[in-house]
Amino acid sequence: MPYKEKVIEKKYFSIGEVAEQLDVATSLIRFWESEFDTIKPKKNRKGNRQFTREDIQNVKLIYHLVKERGFTLQGAKDLLRNNSSPIKDRMSLIDSLKDIRSFLVELKNQL
Repeated sequence: MPYKEKVIEKKYFSIGEVAEQLDVATSLIRFWESEFDTIKPKKNRKGNRQFTREDIQNVKLIYHLVKERGFTLQGAKDLLRNNSSPIKDRMSLIDSLKDIRSFLVELKNQL
């Protein structure tokens, strides 16, 4: 029976890691944290922010609304307050399609 390596899944991410994923400055994430109630990372004893995967999804959603769709901060707040389910579903679909595309490109390069 072959040995299977156990994959360790990370639970918390630093603000730098989140900023790198979105290619934005950490100051923008801190600003959005002060503006949006949905971004509430835990803080460790040193005061460093620890983002969960759910926190990162919320940051990505705000990024999508503000940076990609051109919403104002108030417009994004209003949309999130009223009904964010369709947008979250669309974001999930886009992420899945990006993963599939990356897989197919990698597969093509291996041929």
